[in-house]
Amino acid sequence: MTDQAAYERARTRAKNKLDFYGHVLAYVVVNAFLFGLNWFTSPDYYWALWPLLGWAVGLLLHGASVFFGPGNLALLDKMTERELEKERQWR
Repeated sequence: MTDQAAYERARTRAKNKLDFYGHVLAYVVVNAFLFGLNWFTSPDYYWALWPLLGWAVGLLLHGASVFFGPGNLALLDKMTERELEKERQWR
């Protein structure tokens, strides 16, 4: 692998992590606002819990894809190398 390819992969992983951290920040800010709104408008029913839980599922999936998923590109690199070897054999 060339230095340029390694740099591009590292940059992509770093960008994915930054995007995830932005998602976490939006989650915290928006849900804090919703809980504040809920407290002022209808403190007897915690409706703000439902968007918090739904968004939490999406946030967990996003985090899993960034830190544990194919965003790491290790499996993709191995499969690409195998396919390149097959191509070279046929030529």
